[in-house]
Amino acid sequence: MTARRFIKMHGLGNDFVILDARAAPIALTPEQVRVIADRHAGVGCDQLITLEPSERAEVFMRIHNHDGGEVAACGNGARCVANVIMREKDSDMALIETAAGILHAEFAEGEKVAVDMGAARLDWHDIPLAEARDTLHLGLALGPLADPVAVSLGNPHAVFFTDEAEAIDLAELGPRLETDPLFPERANIEVAEVQAPDVIRLRVWERGVGITRACGTGACAALVAAHRRGLACRRAEVRLDGGPIAIHWRDDGHVIMTGPVATSFTGEMDPSLLP
Repeated sequence: MTARRFIKMHGLGNDFVILDARAAPIALTPEQVRVIADRHAGVGCDQLITLEPSERAEVFMRIHNHDGGEVAACGNGARCVANVIMREKDSDMALIETAAGILHAEFAEGEKVAVDMGAARLDWHDIPLAEARDTLHLGLALGPLADPVAVSLGNPHAVFFTDEAEAIDLAELGPRLETDPLFPERANIEVAEVQAPDVIRLRVWERGVGITRACGTGACAALVAAHRRGLACRRAEVRLDGGPIAIHWRDDGHVIMTGPVATSFTGEMDPSLLP
């Protein structure tokens, strides 16, 4: 068994281990993902991404969360993968297939990467919710958090608004809200403080990961939720723990996310960690 090369990348501190499985397929078990993602015993990451062949785009991006579960969408991961593909083919554009659909990406000013995350989904069964609810007012509350907005960007989000995001005990409330029976696929929990019509402070509890320094789809969901509530414009800077990201909810319903990516290091994974 030979070692397999990997790339360690991050978008605003939301970090990924990327394995290229286009020429040599790889099938990872949840336990193997957990070991690789472990920050003490493995490489360490929020998500592990495998690059696989695609008949519809230049690559298929398979996303595994830190807990080993597979998810359909990851905004910061999409920007990292787009960066890899665009540099590989020396192009300013890339098409990435995910379980949530095809994503269009391009380089933006300042060596940032912009990704069209597709249309925000706002109907209760698209989130999905366990029952019919008004997604603008879910009627869910826990401690100081109440009345979230539900949004799907290929994965479920519940956005709670607060006057002081830093004061919320997200480590205590996040896991309880993530697993509320209202969310059959669990949910990403966002705590948003609208500081101006074009500035949102955001903290995120990511399902299957925990508190993360940045969440691209979470930033998109927060802007969509804030605009639906009449609290923000259709363009805003979303300030995450790892830094700011620009979000634009276009009139056609598509959400464009623009932000930086970085390569931390490359290496070879010990064969004992792989199938």
